[in-house]
Amino acid sequence: MSIRLQKYSYRFVEQVLSSNLTLNQEIESVLLDPGIDITSLSWPNFNAALDERFVSKGWDRQPPVFSGESDPSAKIDFLKNRVGIEVQFGHILLTCYCKNLTKKCP
Repeated sequence: MSIRLQKYSYRFVEQVLSSNLTLNQEIESVLLDPGIDITSLSWPNFNAALDERFVSKGWDRQPPVFSGESDPSAKIDFLKNRVGIEVQFGHILLTCYCKNLTKKCP
């Protein structure tokens, strides 16, 4: 059994990531890492596995979205090279939204 990605280009993320193929491949490699034991997959376990893998590849964990003191609670799950990832668990096992944060990053 393995994880399968279903892609949806939220707010034209494919165009943003196509300019940074290495980062795009890094995101996919983390999500499809065969070292993730999906037989015991649960929200906390999968979240911890993603956290460990993204941080080990140099992603910032929960950085503030805005610089300054506008809203200190506004954070994104992971950020690297002005690309942010928000991991959400809902009706679908995992929905990963990547946004170009060039105007919002400090």
